[in-house]
Amino acid sequence: MILIRYILKSHFAPFIFSAFTLTCILLLQFLMKFADRLVGKGLDTFIVLQLIAYNLAWMVVLVIPMACLVATLMAFGAMSQNNEITIIKSSGVSLWKMMIGPLAASAVLCYLLILFNNHVLPDANHKAKLLTFDISRTKPTLSLEPGLFSQEVSNYAILVRMVDKNSNLLEGVTIYDYTDPSKISVVTAKKGRIYFSKDQTKLIMELEQGEIHESELMRKNMYRRLIFSNHRISMNADQFSFQQSTPGGPRGDRELSSADMKYIIDSLQVIKSKQDSELVKETGKYFIKSIVSKEQRAVYKSANREFVYTNAIENLNTSKSVIISTIKRVEYTKSEINSYWVEIHKKYSIPAACIIFVLIGAPLGVMTRKGGFGMAASISLFFFLIYWAFLIGGEKLADRNLLSPFLGMWSANFLLGAIGILLTMKSVRETVTLEFNWIQKLIPKNWKSQDNTTED
Repeated sequence: MILIRYILKSHFAPFIFSAFTLTCILLLQFLMKFADRLVGKGLDTFIVLQLIAYNLAWMVVLVIPMACLVATLMAFGAMSQNNEITIIKSSGVSLWKMMIGPLAASAVLCYLLILFNNHVLPDANHKAKLLTFDISRTKPTLSLEPGLFSQEVSNYAILVRMVDKNSNLLEGVTIYDYTDPSKISVVTAKKGRIYFSKDQTKLIMELEQGEIHESELMRKNMYRRLIFSNHRISMNADQFSFQQSTPGGPRGDRELSSADMKYIIDSLQVIKSKQDSELVKETGKYFIKSIVSKEQRAVYKSANREFVYTNAIENLNTSKSVIISTIKRVEYTKSEINSYWVEIHKKYSIPAACIIFVLIGAPLGVMTRKGGFGMAASISLFFFLIYWAFLIGGEKLADRNLLSPFLGMWSANFLLGAIGILLTMKSVRETVTLEFNWIQKLIPKNWKSQDNTTED
């Protein structure tokens, strides 16, 4: 028990460090990808933090298994580097027994991640989708350029000759008002000032020393000209203010729990069974129509042969079109079922990778005899690429009905699990040390001579 606690303690700090580092990398990548949608929209800091918090959910699901591999490599690599593994083995404790603690901890993490995937992640994905949509429909803050018409405010076209960016003072203002389709209204002013209301829903424009010109389309003989010293126009500015939607509405497969998706699959299975029976029925009609009986032959001989052939071909083409349409509906329903099964298996296969990565990390850590983050990250990157390549490829193949969802989502775990067991068995039977001196052979000799010259 003391040994298990010691090994788990040696895993704790590397796990926290690697989880934090990997989360920061994913978060930085997300912000770089999403930054152009946030700039210039005047969003509150709380809204941005809310968006980050919702997207942290899927990052946690990806980071935890990867952190297990990095932490296991660092912990067992450091123990092997300090000859602790050799001492523990000499006392009669095999590598399998040393892995009991990390495997148990990874099983607990696997269970917690499954709960997280079914109870937290769907709601977080749904809220993140709504918040992303609300941000995307929010227009950037109004920008007026001298000498150019701005039509960012709905039903208005605004032209200014000079703009003071610091005080929002305007000179030479011309406004075309299209709010009333039955009349033409043009407002001109020598100067003015523009600002948003406190609730950001109205755009207020205070004008001085100007005129209002109005004419009605139905009464072409009527023309009105008003001269003002001060005039205020209130424009609708909802498109410039952030309006957050309330949760609700339809959800995609990544916004549902396993139980909800299984309920939908049951409904789709009922629809598919009806489509299958309809397909069998239409196919039977097609073959029955293609068989000509003796009575029909007698009718065909007495009737106009061209008319009979045309009628028969039309009937067969109609049945063929119905069959093709039914086949397409069956395939679409099957692909929908597979897409839901893919997400269900994904909710369990990714957490199971915590256990798989411990099986790989422990023997590799012992073999490399290096406990640094650089070595662990380098080896982990190789297995991460294999895992995500199988996972993404399996998902695409399963969605296209080329592979079963189970194999598509679990093939990576099966492959890496088998590799981990083989590596552990090899490490238990004999002492194996992985050397990376072969990398130096790939470096050109002239580079080495330059390095030596520099050192001299």
